[in-house]
Amino acid sequence: MTDKHALRLRLRAARAAFTPRTMTMPDALRERLVPGLVIAAYVPIGGEVDPAPLLAIARAAGCTIALPHVVDRATPLRFLDAAGTLGNGPFGLRQPAADATELVPDIILTPLVGFDRCGNRLGQGAGHYDRAFADHPAAWRIGLAWSVQEVPGLVPDPWDVPLHAILTELEWITPMPCHASSAGPMPS
Repeated sequence: MTDKHALRLRLRAARAAFTPRTMTMPDALRERLVPGLVIAAYVPIGGEVDPAPLLAIARAAGCTIALPHVVDRATPLRFLDAAGTLGNGPFGLRQPAADATELVPDIILTPLVGFDRCGNRLGQGAGHYDRAFADHPAAWRIGLAWSVQEVPGLVPDPWDVPLHAILTELEWITPMPCHASSAGPMPS
């Protein structure tokens, strides 16, 4: 069992045991919402934070919502227009049909298994969001997690791209870079 595997198991258990609360839209995010902005989100599974309250505010501001479309572990995910009917995808995901319009996200809301205050994230382990972040380097990357998913420090892999912010039920976290990263400087 790898350290990341054991950590994922522990953090998933903590997330599953946590009583979900409503997330409040932070001013730093609300200020970015303008008509036409594309926000990539997700439909939660397995105790993940539900971004629906944030997306309702974004829709009211005129933003367009995209959702990931996953084919399998190896194929990079695509962000597709969420306006149509959702279907069942692999891994228990709810996602747009494969022929929905592909969109380029300005903001990516990503579910987290774990995170640290340096902006490092621990995901499900398939690398879908790592590749998506690399494919959309200009997108503002925001992790959504419960406070019980925070760890003191994660050691990023060379391909990991740090988050610009993390939202929990308790706070909006703007990370300070702690490790060298290939992602370049973190925009404010």
